Amino acid sequence: MKLTFLGTGTSCGVPTIGCQCHTCTSLDPHDKRLRCSALVETETTRLLIDCGPDFRQQILPQPFRKIDGILITHAHYDHMGGMDDIRPYCQFGEINVYADPLACEGMLQMLPYCFAEHRYPGVPAIQLHEIHRHEAFTIGDIPIMPFEVMHHDLPILGYRFDKLTYITDMKTIADAELPYLQGTEVLVVNALRNKPHHSHQTVDDAVSFARRVGARQTWLIHSSHDIGRHAEVNAQLPPNIQLAYDGQIIDIR
Repeated sequence: MKLTFLGTGTSCGVPTIGCQCHTCTSLDPHDKRLRCSALVETETTRLLIDCGPDFRQQILPQPFRKIDGILITHAHYDHMGGMDDIRPYCQFGEINVYADPLACEGMLQMLPYCFAEHRYPGVPAIQLHEIHRHEAFTIGDIPIMPFEVMHHDLPILGYRFDKLTYITDMKTIADAELPYLQGTEVLVVNALRNKPHHSHQTVDDAVSFARRVGARQTWLIHSSHDIGRHAEVNAQLPPNIQLAYDGQIIDIR
């Protein structure tokens, strides 16, 4: 199994429009962060986690082959605003999208033309599947366990894929959810910035959480320009807890 980070930035992306800060003016490509999304792949199965407004730009460099499922973490625009751009993949058949009830409702509101009784020719062919925390399912040869984290007061989904756990937009997690993370070897989790935020973890929060999970390696995502430059931040972090970057590929062995 491998994980490809398609985007590691927050809702505004990096550089942020109109900003001339130390991070946004960096020439290092590691400091260019599109909105959060990732591919989880084996030889036979390909899953997309979230489909934000940068999806077209993110997927163009990737091999063009079937997407077996799209897993939505929550219904915010930066995580599902690119769904219309999945149209080319419909040549392989309907696109199966998996989301909790709130995100399913958001999908119906955002893309009503995809679910109309008489659909306009050429709209994305989406098969929407409602999923729930702690109800495991399998797509191809990839086992998936959804669990719940809190994005401020909004319950959203994290996903466990065997030894890999992927979490974005978390502020807190209930103790009752932690058993679903036991055995995680590669953890992906959000770290927005250093100063506190009402709905996202800080870097210190993410480091503390990573140590609590005890993963062999942790990659930080959903990072804003306020976090600083990639190389400078990673130099201050433990070697086993690092900022991810767009385009990075992780082998999950």
